[in-house]
Amino acid sequence: MARFGIHGANGRMGRLLVSSLLQREEHTIAAAFDRDALDFALPPQTLVTNDLRAFLKEIEIAVDFTSPSGTEALLEAVLGGAPKPLVIGVTGLNPHQQNLLKQAAEKAPVLYATNMSLGIALLDNLVFAAAKALKDFDIEITETHHNRKKDAPSGTALTLAATAAKAREIELEKAMVSGRNGAIGGRSADEIGVLSLRGGDVVGEHTVGFYGEGEYIRLSHTATSRATFAIGAIKAGSWLLSQPNGLYSIRDYFQL
Repeated sequence: MARFGIHGANGRMGRLLVSSLLQREEHTIAAAFDRDALDFALPPQTLVTNDLRAFLKEIEIAVDFTSPSGTEALLEAVLGGAPKPLVIGVTGLNPHQQNLLKQAAEKAPVLYATNMSLGIALLDNLVFAAAKALKDFDIEITETHHNRKKDAPSGTALTLAATAAKAREIELEKAMVSGRNGAIGGRSADEIGVLSLRGGDVVGEHTVGFYGEGEYIRLSHTATSRATFAIGAIKAGSWLLSQPNGLYSIRDYFQL
């Protein structure tokens, strides 16, 4: 039985993780961390705390879907002497936070993914194959999320763009265009366009289009429930417990 810790239990994903774990007899919620008091009940044996060290001491593995600043605090606690396996699904990490992630992976197994679904992991593989094979096709990525999402483009869209750039052996920083307006001229051959749409309660839609002369291909994924990400994180966490220290992706878990 794995002793899970939910970092940010009051959040939307935190609540879904709690709900998913309570339905699984093979796991237990050993601790829940949040800076505010929880407004829902947990089993009496679950530690509810706003002390990161107490939280980490109680668990075998932590799952984090909080925010870049929340992730930073968690990573600093791990690096400060409380190493535990981590599953992190927070997007929008800055270079310093990404560096902390790599440092933490030297002390414990860490799985970082901008999306925890099997469908996106498979889509990422397909994007690599298509970008490599369709060398003369233009690449355009669109992503749609709910109106409360704070970062754009989405972490998943950036991951897909990075995969396409890798397949074509070009630098994403130079190739990516995240918005167009005005008389900007024609499209360059190496350009990778990424467009973000926000509205309503859309969980997540990602489409990668490859546009050639006389034909085009679109590869798409639609998430219809955030529970998909919670379940994926729990399964990946169970797998991570048996892995050596290092930084893993969701593709490592799915063996893609």
